[in-house]
Amino acid sequence: MSLPAYEGLRLPGSTASSAGLAVPPGARPGAPAAARLTRTEPPRTSPRSVALRLVGAEQGCGQARDFVRRTLADWALDHCRADALTVVAELLANAVLHAAPHSAARPSSCGEAEIWLKLSLRRPAHLVCAVADPSDHPPVYPHTSDPFDEHGRGLRIIDALSEHWGWTRRQPSGKTVWAMLRTDRQD
Repeated sequence: MSLPAYEGLRLPGSTASSAGLAVPPGARPGAPAAARLTRTEPPRTSPRSVALRLVGAEQGCGQARDFVRRTLADWALDHCRADALTVVAELLANAVLHAAPHSAARPSSCGEAEIWLKLSLRRPAHLVCAVADPSDHPPVYPHTSDPFDEHGRGLRIIDALSEHWGWTRRQPSGKTVWAMLRTDRQD
């Protein structure tokens, strides 16, 4: 069901990875520096991890969908878009419905609960979708549910679409719920 723990959600901000440089095998020690150094891979135009602070339930969900679409397009992962959008929508819905009401004692400066969405490329062939919220209450996976019930299916959907999912407590309060999706094409 889940990995021991997600490496953590460092908010706000993101970290970009640097492109590697290598000396080609035929380069001579006396050659000019520009001729000796070549890139082993094209430079990344996007960081490997990006975060978005969400404000307001309805407006925030629309921002999150646009954020996911743009990020996956930048990372050439359009083939993962449907699953990633569904997983993010379910994670956000759970945060808005269950976590935000419990955080009334710790609202952000604008009076709304602070919820963050983070997308990260981890390990070969994995995308991590994570939502951090101010609630200390863990997510509850329903063991039985009526197939016609309108609530209680979010974590089941996340479980079905992701390779792993789980949650981690944040310090001093709150939690991060995350899901790891495969990015390689599974035909």
